[in-house]
Amino acid sequence: MGGLTRGYFIQRLLMFFLTIWIGVSLTFAIPRLSGSDPTTAMLLTMMNARGYVENADKIIAAYKESFGLNDPIGIQYIRYLWNVIHFDYGFSFAKFPAAAWSLVTPALPWTLGLLTVASVLSFIFGVTVGSLMGWRKTPRWLNNILPVSLTFTSIPYFMFGILLISIVAFKLHWLPATGGYSRDVNPGWNAPFIKDVLAHAIMPLISIVITSMGGWALGMRGLMIGVNNEDYFLLAQAKGLSPARVFFRYGIRNAILPALTAFALGIGSLIGGSILVEYIFAYPGTGYTLYRAIQEQDYTVIQTITNLIIIITATGVLILDLLYPLIDPRITYKKSVAS
Repeated sequence: MGGLTRGYFIQRLLMFFLTIWIGVSLTFAIPRLSGSDPTTAMLLTMMNARGYVENADKIIAAYKESFGLNDPIGIQYIRYLWNVIHFDYGFSFAKFPAAAWSLVTPALPWTLGLLTVASVLSFIFGVTVGSLMGWRKTPRWLNNILPVSLTFTSIPYFMFGILLISIVAFKLHWLPATGGYSRDVNPGWNAPFIKDVLAHAIMPLISIVITSMGGWALGMRGLMIGVNNEDYFLLAQAKGLSPARVFFRYGIRNAILPALTAFALGIGSLIGGSILVEYIFAYPGTGYTLYRAIQEQDYTVIQTITNLIIIITATGVLILDLLYPLIDPRITYKKSVAS
């Protein structure tokens, strides 16, 4: 593994598990510190649907007993950690007897498909634009055009989404306004359904990419400006190497490491989703599921999604940290020996 030592690997692995433990512990504690009662919220939902619920106090007591909410907080915590290890998050408080995991899994493919593509495209476009803006050899005409691509980055992505719905869906009628697919198509691996899903995903995708690429661009521009003054970069130019090779191999490759770290930290958001974007477009992803769970004070569903975010984020950071020596050979984790 090149400059990666066994000691460092073990250290990062321990840090990985410590991060997950702290994260899932906070996920357990925060909803309970709010003082809200999920069984009462569940009863209110039932009353809104039916108008009246007989023996409400007995129902609340029965639910608390069923969910183990009458047990001491320490016992609840130990049971919670044991269930997390086994990926068993119990039943949904709001939609009992449905399991929390069964409510999250149908939404996962929608969010992973949309947010993976959106994040990768935003990162690629942003890094490319920022690198060109920070490179001294970029033609002047291109430097005058590139900032225009960042015009919409000051607009929140959910506001840009509303703008797209108003113009593209309602006025021009080019794309469907909301949902993941139309009701008149049969879900499955067939051409009409796939085409319809892609049509519904275009506007949420554009709203995220256009408004988020500016952050990557501005960050990469600053990093690229710093690389311009490095000796190895100036030497590569003095040796007469092609501009493309200098730009990609000596410029982007050395400037992109902090951006990659930020990208790894943002991997967890692929599961949390862009909540407001999914809400505005009624997109059936985990972001919208999380929004509904927070509204309904559904502890178990909230814990399921947030724990997935924690685990995936920690895993992404661990993998990237271990791959750093391959990305930049200058990085080594071997202890230097004093001469």
